[in-house]
Amino acid sequence: MLLLIDFLSLRSREYNFLLRLYQDWEVHRNLSQLPNFAFSVALSHFHLSQEDQTESEERERLKHKADLLLQDALIMFPGVLMPLLDLCTVQPDAAVSSHDFFGPRSQLGQSPALAELVSLYVGRTHTLWREGGVLLWLEECVRDVLRRVDAKDPLVEDCQNKRKQRYQSAPLNIHRHVILSEIKEATSTLPLEVTTQSVMGFDPLPPLDSVVSYTRPERQSVGASNESTLSLFFRSLLPNFNLQGEPMPQDDLEVAQAGRELNQEVNRLMVAMRDMLANIQFQEPPREDNPDRDEGEWD
Repeated sequence: MLLLIDFLSLRSREYNFLLRLYQDWEVHRNLSQLPNFAFSVALSHFHLSQEDQTESEERERLKHKADLLLQDALIMFPGVLMPLLDLCTVQPDAAVSSHDFFGPRSQLGQSPALAELVSLYVGRTHTLWREGGVLLWLEECVRDVLRRVDAKDPLVEDCQNKRKQRYQSAPLNIHRHVILSEIKEATSTLPLEVTTQSVMGFDPLPPLDSVVSYTRPERQSVGASNESTLSLFFRSLLPNFNLQGEPMPQDDLEVAQAGRELNQEVNRLMVAMRDMLANIQFQEPPREDNPDRDEGEWD
């Protein structure tokens, strides 16, 4: 759910909800280490700074906070920029595409787990970055990031070390989320051990410790002594018919004796009915004495 809730919050314009969620969970869940939260929280600050009812001072504070957050997100996850611009059908500036920090080197330097998270976020939320003013703001922040990279900002090296230490392998629940999302940009990054195994569409990659909350009750067999005579007769015509049914309890002799007597009576009745059906003969229709008679003659 953490890989999706930011997108739903932005689509519904619940920016304050997303920021409260980020503030409450960042301490114990490290949401800033997920590409989707790193970029979506910055985008929420930007949209709040553009609202008309916001005061001018508050707008400047939110805009400044959005700039810093987006720059930090780009420094931590530089592999997001080029695929995002590609899906937004935006041609990047030559100074950006040729720079080592955002160029092909940033894509090749990502671990498979990080590439899966990046592709999932870009494929899901690229439409939100096409809105008016957002691309211009993104362009400004990209230029500021390049200046910080060229100036040897310590944060750049720190984030590079974090990317090497973390995102070694994606857990099973992330692969499951990617399969269910059906986002082609993300499904193409799934590892080989996932794509080569058979996956059920309704429950792909179920957890190994999953709990089945529903257990189907056992069907109780009804003994022959509880059925009507007519029902027993029709059931006896089946090839797998067993008159005795389930074994009867041995602790009640009277019930067992009554059941055996009833079975004997039912057996005799079924034999009699089979004989009756076997002896039934159908009378053939009478033949006409004159077969050459013209069918058109009625008198």
